[in-house]
Amino acid sequence: MARTLTIDGVEISDDSNAYVIAEIGHNHQGDLEKCKQLFKAAAECGAQAVKLQKRDNRALFTKEMYDSPYNSENAYADTYGAHREFLEFGRDEYMELQKYAKELGVTFFSTAFDHKSADFLAELDMPAYKIASGDLTNIPLIKYVAEIGKPMVMSTGGGTMADAQRAYEAVMPINPNVCIMQCTSGYPPEWSELNLKVIDTFRQAFPDIVIGFSAHDNGIAMPLVAYMLGARMIEKHFTLNRAWKGTDQAFSLEPTGLRKMIRDLERTHTALGDGVKRSYPSEAKPLFKMAKKLVAARDLPAGHTITADDIAIKVPNDGIPPYEFDKLLGRTLKRAVKEDENYAFEDFA
Repeated sequence: MARTLTIDGVEISDDSNAYVIAEIGHNHQGDLEKCKQLFKAAAECGAQAVKLQKRDNRALFTKEMYDSPYNSENAYADTYGAHREFLEFGRDEYMELQKYAKELGVTFFSTAFDHKSADFLAELDMPAYKIASGDLTNIPLIKYVAEIGKPMVMSTGGGTMADAQRAYEAVMPINPNVCIMQCTSGYPPEWSELNLKVIDTFRQAFPDIVIGFSAHDNGIAMPLVAYMLGARMIEKHFTLNRAWKGTDQAFSLEPTGLRKMIRDLERTHTALGDGVKRSYPSEAKPLFKMAKKLVAARDLPAGHTITADDIAIKVPNDGIPPYEFDKLLGRTLKRAVKEDENYAFEDFA
């Protein structure tokens, strides 16, 4: 069965380029105009999608956690709930961002962290839904979002293979339009914790769906490795300035990094080719000076019978190739040849 997933008209498959999601999260700092700047920069870098996170904070957090003091250099309020509310966009902001994303030609969707947020996003007809790593074991939410019927992207950070299998089995009977992402929920994780070989494990275990990589590491190299291992959706946190306030800013990519990552992913897709070994016109000129031919090792008269000592292998590459060496042995010249002169099959009796 072919692995395909279509999001907002873009088909993702084993044969496609990587589908790149610029995860903005709350790097917009609760500022709508800053968020629009992030959308624009991501689109200019070549990302296919931009993504936010939607929470109904009162429903999501216990009262104790919502009201708990939040003493952090990244805090936007004195309590955790107020901090989260500061960063949250409502319907008006989402509608404006939808319109702006359409103008930019980039797909905009969001993570639903709870049932109310899923309803909120469904009312806006979001083209896809993300399930965060923290909800990999939240089967009621996964099923609820699956019922909406739109493509789903599920991250697996902090989970086990059993958790991923459970989520897969829960969603597939309802909505098979899903991508499962290898992810490590460190911010950033240690290199040894990326465990990119899980991508192949997922491909073997879930042969009918697209597999991806949600990257929390620093840099742009690992998504290329992930693509080579079979990941066809790549999610990277994105910011305009890694020094901005916010827990995700420091490990996010700035525009230069995102642009280079997308460039390299596109080059990787092109460079993989079709697996058929062939020569190319661009190789002809270099090989003229590098590859070799069969020539006369010395002046030889007509009627001479060729031995190995009569054949030299020299550059340039404009004569009989060296692999024909043995075919000349024991043959008799019909004409005289000079040293370094090309041999030709018609020169022999």
